[in-house]
Amino acid sequence: MPKEIIRTDLAPKAMSYSQAVKAGGLVFVAGQGPFDPITGEVSGETIQQQTQQCLRNVSAILAAAGSSLAKVVSATFILAEESDFAGMNEEWVRWFPTDPPARQGAKLPIRPKGMKVSIAVIAEV
Repeated sequence: MPKEIIRTDLAPKAMSYSQAVKAGGLVFVAGQGPFDPITGEVSGETIQQQTQQCLRNVSAILAAAGSSLAKVVSATFILAEESDFAGMNEEWVRWFPTDPPARQGAKLPIRPKGMKVSIAVIAEV
């Protein structure tokens, strides 16, 4: 089965990578920062607001691929500050209230101005 590149204007434009790739019955969504898809600016000041924007972006990309957050099997979140974990998790459980995906976290190696979080997922189609 050939891979399919997924693109949508409802999520921030990808510069030198694909928003997502669909292959083998899965959708691999690239890390999504808290960027407004229209302005390209960071959306939100709190970790909760930024997590919400990341997940909106992920959700839009999954929809473009024929999938949804309900089909996410694995997720990776990357935080700028470890102290933001509780706030990120507070918003996370609103989006995944039951049967959440497997998840791992890391520290953000770069610091785009104002960006606190990035989220990547793998979902079933």
